[in-house]
Amino acid sequence: IENPWNIMIKHRQVHRRGRRSQMTVSYTDPVISMDLLRTVLQPSFNEDIMAVFRKYMKFFEKAASNVKENVGEDVHTDQLIKEACRNCLDHAKQLFPDTEKITQRPVFDHLVKRSRQMEDDSNQRGSPIPKKPKTSEPIKREGPKWDPSRLNEKSTFVLGSRANKALGMGGTRGRIYIKHADLFKYAADAQDKHWLAERQHMRATGGKMAYLLIEEDVQDLAISEEYKDCPDLRMDELKPFVVPGWMVEKMQKAMEAQRSEKE
Repeated sequence: IENPWNIMIKHRQVHRRGRRSQMTVSYTDPVISMDLLRTVLQPSFNEDIMAVFRKYMKFFEKAASNVKENVGEDVHTDQLIKEACRNCLDHAKQLFPDTEKITQRPVFDHLVKRSRQMEDDSNQRGSPIPKKPKTSEPIKREGPKWDPSRLNEKSTFVLGSRANKALGMGGTRGRIYIKHADLFKYAADAQDKHWLAERQHMRATGGKMAYLLIEEDVQDLAISEEYKDCPDLRMDELKPFVVPGWMVEKMQKAMEAQRSEKE
């Protein structure tokens, strides 16, 4: 791979040249610099990660096959395996906790709560046998909501974390993405996050993921049968904003790419 330090040096020089016109802005942004390095190393990381997944793939395939045998032919085993792999990656983030948000409570508190919840669910069913998993249906990414031309410089967006709170799911981080997987979500890159943080739409997050949702999509959910009578709705949490044209163009490309993905 290309020497990552060359990228870092180039980045530093670019900002130096712009120093005169932007005297108040530091010519090196640590978040952008580190993300440039990550971009260079990402292909190698991906290869190593895939090698790990191939090592354990037989377990996922066996489990998915058992689910299909127990539940029925409607189960999409490929989708189950993909979801399990994604969950592995999500949980691997715990290896690198955000030290600013670590609380003093023991880690096992969460495990105890989870254990009690599972026990309660079992008691309500009157049997220790767990429920059969839901069949996995392909995510629909079609229609007007997935037309990139709907996005323009007048479109308003919200942080996914704020949308989560607005719809009463603040207690479960990222639940909106799981519950409404058919929503378009845009993963902000380092440049986007720098712009958002500068305008105080969000706090500087370092390497943490930040998603943007279309405000209209969230408002449509709020007036749907599922949410309109929900006592936990807090739509004032949304704090919508517009973004510059260059970010809109990236969102349009992302929407087109996601729409074309085969689940």
